[in-house]
Amino acid sequence: KEDAKVHEAFEVVRRDLDGRLGVEEQAAVERLRDAAAGGDAVRAREEMASVKERHGWLYEELVKHPSLAALIDELALWGF
Repeated sequence: KEDAKVHEAFEVVRRDLDGRLGVEEQAAVERLRDAAAGGDAVRAREEMASVKERHGWLYEELVKHPSLAALIDELALWGF
């Protein structure tokens, strides 16, 4: 169920950012999604840090996106 929630939230993000994501950004979002879906908090934090460092605009979009904001709150309960 958590896995499905994660994939759904990221699907909404991808749809909303469609056309703005280059190949590299898309790959970064997919890596972050996979880490979150797998419950790998360490890897998810690393991916998020990488997005922040390399794709500042994308990081801003991710942290303010309503679907991900709710998900990040939940992930915080897992130690994210």
